[in-house]
Amino acid sequence: MSPLLELHRVSVAYGKVEAVHGVSLTIARGSIVTVIGPNGAGKTTLLGAIMGLLPSSGVIRYGGASLAGVAVEERVASGLCLVPEQRELFAAMSVADNLELGAFHRYRAGDRSIGHSREEIYARFPRLAERRGQLARTLSGGERQMLALGRALMAKPALLLLDEPSLGLAPLMVKEIFSIIAALRRSGVSILLVEQNARAALQVADYGYVLETGEVAIEGDSAALADDARVTATYLGQVAGAAS
Repeated sequence: MSPLLELHRVSVAYGKVEAVHGVSLTIARGSIVTVIGPNGAGKTTLLGAIMGLLPSSGVIRYGGASLAGVAVEERVASGLCLVPEQRELFAAMSVADNLELGAFHRYRAGDRSIGHSREEIYARFPRLAERRGQLARTLSGGERQMLALGRALMAKPALLLLDEPSLGLAPLMVKEIFSIIAALRRSGVSILLVEQNARAALQVADYGYVLETGEVAIEGDSAALADDARVTATYLGQVAGAAS
């Protein structure tokens, strides 16, 4: 089976400054791949290039086809969906209305199963069901992240791009969000997870890439990366092989 997403020597520049340089990565269907690294490493920029929000060089293939010249809206319609770091919810709109907007392209295509999808989201996120009439701005940080995930799932994505889903959340909520991410993979959604919480990301992912100054410094199976001396010393705060 061909990979769902392939990047080959992708670079992204802001003017004369190259934020991402020659990055190659692969995401198999039904897998979770994580990209970890410090602030400013180019992780969010890489997601922007995949979604077509930023111009890039190199080759990006999705489902075996090049994304060159494919508009953002077409990428979303084909099953690519980004949950940005800032969630970007419509604060003055209700939980229910935010979810409806996630299915906008399906509505335009005449999809009649949107209501069923919404009920599936409420079943997966009972807290959203309880708060369906509340304005998004009244939700807690964890609930906002759930709503951002739920809105993305309303688009029926094949590949979900998650940018720092644990950002600003309490430890118990981080654990819950990563449990949800693991459950999404079991339901058939492939995931590219950009995350600074390297420990949590490697626990849930199948494969990982460490991005440093815009380049892939290390890559490998997540279990191997969690044991790699460079990764543990820099991102996990422990010596390789030491008890956690």
